[in-house]
Amino acid sequence: MTLPPHEFRQTLGRFASGVTIITAFHAGEKRGMTANAFVSVSLSPPLILVSVDKRASMHDALAEVERFGVSVLSTSQRALSEHFAGKPQSASVIWFDHEGLPLIGGAVAQLVCRKERSIDAGDHTLYLGEVQYSRYTDDDPLVYFRGEYHELS
Repeated sequence: MTLPPHEFRQTLGRFASGVTIITAFHAGEKRGMTANAFVSVSLSPPLILVSVDKRASMHDALAEVERFGVSVLSTSQRALSEHFAGKPQSASVIWFDHEGLPLIGGAVAQLVCRKERSIDAGDHTLYLGEVQYSRYTDDDPLVYFRGEYHELS
């Protein structure tokens, strides 16, 4: 018996996650997409993984670049999450540049990753990245749970 996609999505929606913006510099422009399918993989070497839908416009960009960024959003950056999820908002993007790679300014944490490999996974591609740079603050992160945004309290 195959699990229907809607039921699978509803079930996994019970897992609270942070909200990230995956960024890259591709074809002469800054690109970004919202992702909550992000996970730490290894401390030594420092590896992370992000899952990207093959239909996403960012998919082809990530396939072609050598480095990508991850910005963990703060509670004040909900509009940016919506914007990079394809629901344009009036919020302006404050870019932070690290050695030519765009990151989101004001984020709780920022990572610069060298793409280690990509793994075909059904309707998604998993991008494994080795973290080359990181910085963080003690601000509160934006949390996503059951299809809605939340704040830690």
